[in-house]
Amino acid sequence: MASYNSADYIGGAVKTVQEQYFKAWELLISDDASTDKSIEIVSRLKKDDTRIRVFAGEHNQGPAGARNLAIRAATGRYIAFLDSDDLWKPEKLETQIAFMQQHDLAFTFSSYDRIDEAGNFINTHYVEKPVAYHDLLKSCVIGCLTAVYDTEKLGKVYMPDIRKRQDFGLWLRILKKVDVAYPISESLARYRVRNGSISANKATAAKYTWSIYRDVEKLGLARSAYYFAHYAAQGVLNTYVKPRLER
Repeated sequence: MASYNSADYIGGAVKTVQEQYFKAWELLISDDASTDKSIEIVSRLKKDDTRIRVFAGEHNQGPAGARNLAIRAATGRYIAFLDSDDLWKPEKLETQIAFMQQHDLAFTFSSYDRIDEAGNFINTHYVEKPVAYHDLLKSCVIGCLTAVYDTEKLGKVYMPDIRKRQDFGLWLRILKKVDVAYPISESLARYRVRNGSISANKATAAKYTWSIYRDVEKLGLARSAYYFAHYAAQGVLNTYVKPRLER
């Protein structure tokens, strides 16, 4: 869990980890030099739960650096991600790890709900098809809060050191090691949509997506343009959303 000035939400995010039906977890919180009360909050939580480990950065290095620090320190077999303003459903780890073990899988992801800042349901981002490297280049359908990979099969894989879309870069790195990422159609998490300029966010995402093609994946201009065209087209289309899956 990377954290930066997330005092308003991080307590709730940590609580959803503590409420997991699957109990054999460790939570590594990597704080990226927050200036609010984030560290105070997680330090109190750590005192009451020895499964929580906190790393306090002295200088802001961005989410990739914060996440990579936690990956490096992790001792568990499976690596999962939860941002400090997002939420897991209680069955998340139990369902996903059982699915991976049953089918001998190295990399999986799931559907997830989108909620507003107050926690109200918006819609469900629904996934149902396995995703290969070339598929992901066209459209990143893997939500960071749903991804899990197996270090026994893949070793530890780290995020590229870029300010945004570093999770996208990590999935591409993993998909160079395995044929596909496998989906779980059940919604297992809740992604919080924060207020801000949607157009500005899209422009920034587009800039960093292009940078991943050219600077991280080292794709040629023609291939980059081809995949970026698919990416841009997907951005225009409305995402197909199924009704929320109840459990």
